[in-house]
Amino acid sequence: MTTVGPDGRTLSARGEKTRQKLLHAAEQIFGDLGYHDASIVKITEAAGVGQGTFYLYFASKKECFDELIRDLNRRIRHAMGEQSSKGTTRVEQELLGFKGYFTFAADHPGLYRIIRQSAFVSPEVFKWHYDRVNERYVAALREAVDRRELGPIDPEVAAWALMAVGETIGLRWIVWGDGEVPPHVIAELGRIIHAVLEPAR
Repeated sequence: MTTVGPDGRTLSARGEKTRQKLLHAAEQIFGDLGYHDASIVKITEAAGVGQGTFYLYFASKKECFDELIRDLNRRIRHAMGEQSSKGTTRVEQELLGFKGYFTFAADHPGLYRIIRQSAFVSPEVFKWHYDRVNERYVAALREAVDRRELGPIDPEVAAWALMAVGETIGLRWIVWGDGEVPPHVIAELGRIIHAVLEPAR
């Protein structure tokens, strides 16, 4: 994917590396301080670049924040997809995908705070984030229903419901717990997924 700066120029490989460095620093600063207490100065200091460099990649703090949400979204979906692809059935893929999400959330302690802030700072990007995660999820469930691998579920309702379950489990055990989801919780999540998705026997 080609990336462009705020002036419309295509970034070089070196430029893309600097941009990623700024996004990494932004994740740390927005996660630690919150959007309103974060500043461009603090982001550039954390990235180890001059303040003027920031404006070669982002027009404002808000634009940087929005792009951080998009970047996190891409990485979340990649982490989940990479793990779910190891499953041989849709139900197995579901649980593996959640495990991928939990690992990502544990490795990115500011994730929950950043996403929740976006509901107030940038509502359109907040909605985009969930819609983007959901659209592929619904498509995968619909395909599995068509193959009769799953029960006669409503794929959209099931996807939103399971997303809510996974996110709140991460909140309880990763954010408010010891930073990881215990095995017994994973096992119970697996039971819930089976109960929601598998055809009745």
